[in-house]
Amino acid sequence: MPKFKLFAGRKGKADQAKNNKYVKLAREIYVQARKGGTNPDANAGLKTAIASARAIQMPNDNIERAIKKAAGGTDSVDYEEILYEGYGPGGVAIMVKCLTDNRNRTAADVRAVFNKRGGNLGESGCVSYMFDEKGLLVVSREDFDRDEDTVMMEALEAGAEDVVATEESFEVLTAPADFLNVKAALEQAGYSFESANIRWLAPNTIVSEGDNADKLLKMMEAFDDNDDVQDVYHNFEISDEEMDRLG
Repeated sequence: MPKFKLFAGRKGKADQAKNNKYVKLAREIYVQARKGGTNPDANAGLKTAIASARAIQMPNDNIERAIKKAAGGTDSVDYEEILYEGYGPGGVAIMVKCLTDNRNRTAADVRAVFNKRGGNLGESGCVSYMFDEKGLLVVSREDFDRDEDTVMMEALEAGAEDVVATEESFEVLTAPADFLNVKAALEQAGYSFESANIRWLAPNTIVSEGDNADKLLKMMEAFDDNDDVQDVYHNFEISDEEMDRLG
């Protein structure tokens, strides 16, 4: 089973990055509540969004405010989910998930980020075939006393497809339909998660170095700074040595 690589991002600007994530997750919670109702037990999309928010310690007040706003029906905004596909420097595959109330604005912004950093926006379907949609539960190894064999056994018994062990964490992979059940079973067994969401993962990755790596990092930062961008999926990886070199 290939190891899935996730972009961790440059260090620094931690508070701003966390706030950006809160804003984006609040929008996701609002959209899911508007779409399927405000009861998470009867709305899998909302339940998943709330799980993602709690995994990064988003305050309950923020979560409840987003749900109440959706329930109120006043001053509401209709957001559209769009998945843009394109190529980054070195031909890497990139997908950008957006929630927007203005398709033209968002398309122009996403295209500008691709173009400015040596990439190009492509047609729908141009890179999505390189990705698999998976539930991903990340368990930090810090202050966690279970070994890899135990985590593998407990995760598979809970219904997971696989577990990928790294130096810092265990990445539990599930089918999207099984994500919430696996998460609930592992929580009952004493697990807590650094992150928990459904995302597109690339089984095969491309190593990026030098100028391409620098442009890709700046591209990821630019997408992260855009309020309409909810998530970015890609198939590149950058070594720790290269990250240190780039600062």
